[in-house]
Amino acid sequence: MANPLKVVIAGCSGRMGHVLLECVFADNDLVLHGALDRVGSPQLGRDAGEQLGQVSGVSMTDNIDDALKNADVLVDFTRPEASMLYLDACQKHQVKMIIGTTGFSSEQKLAIEAASKNIAIVFAPNMSVGVTLLINLVQSAAKVLNEGYDIEIIEAHHRHKVDAPSGTALRLGEAAASALGRNLEECAIYGREGVTGERDPSTIGFATVRGGDVVGDHTVLFAGIGERVELTHKASSRATFALGALRAAKFLSGKSTGLFDMQDVLNLR
Repeated sequence: MANPLKVVIAGCSGRMGHVLLECVFADNDLVLHGALDRVGSPQLGRDAGEQLGQVSGVSMTDNIDDALKNADVLVDFTRPEASMLYLDACQKHQVKMIIGTTGFSSEQKLAIEAASKNIAIVFAPNMSVGVTLLINLVQSAAKVLNEGYDIEIIEAHHRHKVDAPSGTALRLGEAAASALGRNLEECAIYGREGVTGERDPSTIGFATVRGGDVVGDHTVLFAGIGERVELTHKASSRATFALGALRAAKFLSGKSTGLFDMQDVLNLR
């Protein structure tokens, strides 16, 4: 890459923000251009690298316009409400966007799709290369195990995660449903309690675990008579998501508009 990509990171004082900063500092093809954090954060005004024992020359700010001026790409793993503000600002400044935030409403997803007509966006509930592969494997398995197998998706995350099921679990459900010609909104079951009756074979079930510091575990279970097929991905570090997001940022360097996901980034379509 001739000139390093000028990267802005949203939520720099958060768990993902720390890891993204580390990965940007370690990559010669990237340079930290802006560091955003929430209004009222005690980190505002301090050097973004200070929390990692480095001097970046970039101060933490809550001024979105200042952070995005002359930037190439914004990487966002925050909350939907903040992401919508960043989306508007990125369009204003013609800055590309990597969106790893989850928990968006249908209307917010439509807003992201509309924005992609003005700027290039990679939008994925999970930026991990392994999870992207898992999505493809689930689609292949569902096409083969299309009769006599019940599909259940089990996910586990740390105690601080605020949305459930995870965006990744839902994406895995969508992958299985589409391979079977089903609509996930019509066949998903999000928890069971009491006398539920026998399982409807056309449904896809979800189970959610929250606790401790689990980074992210996902299993898609195909349960048949006499056998079970389980496809599992376990993340042991947030670095896998950060590295995938920064790979996506480089992918967008040649794009001006369009909506992409990690399947596009990894050329798996």
